Amino acid sequence: MTRAVFLDRDGVIIRTDVRDGKPYAITSLDALDILDGAEDAIWRLKQAGLATIVVSNQPDVAAGKVTRDVVEAINAELMEKLDIDEIKTCFDTAASYYKPRPGMLLEAARDHDITLDQSYLIGDRWRDIGAGKAAGCMTVFIDCGYAETLIDAPDATVASVAEAADLILSLESKRGTL
Repeated sequence: MTRAVFLDRDGVIIRTDVRDGKPYAITSLDALDILDGAEDAIWRLKQAGLATIVVSNQPDVAAGKVTRDVVEAINAELMEKLDIDEIKTCFDTAASYYKPRPGMLLEAARDHDITLDQSYLIGDRWRDIGAGKAAGCMTVFIDCGYAETLIDAPDATVASVAEAADLILSLESKRGTL
């Protein structure tokens, strides 16, 4: 069985547009800006034997704010630049895959033989933490200072994806899995 780290995309590995305390996903490939430390954090997690899978809600496609082609181009660029095993994206807010529902994590677990209760989710929004909890993962919340309230308490809170990777690698070391 495989252990994995599920990562949200916007606000965790790429910069978002924050207005009035609310994050907004980028709407063009030109706006793609990988956050400092994200590339190294993902590389270190992979070197430790953890699968790295991005799970991302993209409701702006259905809302007509961005095209699916743009979202897929951004994802392709991330796959090329980062050591990510897969990017799962949900465009439909009613789907069982839309976070906080755990569908993307459950599908990834089936596809990659992942043991969810030995895996982690890193996110910056309440929906991420909810999906991780629902799937049985340890949840690591990146506190970006957004004006929203968490519904589920995360297992840990950090300031960046680099700190999240440090925490996960420390836990893996204590488990004896490194």
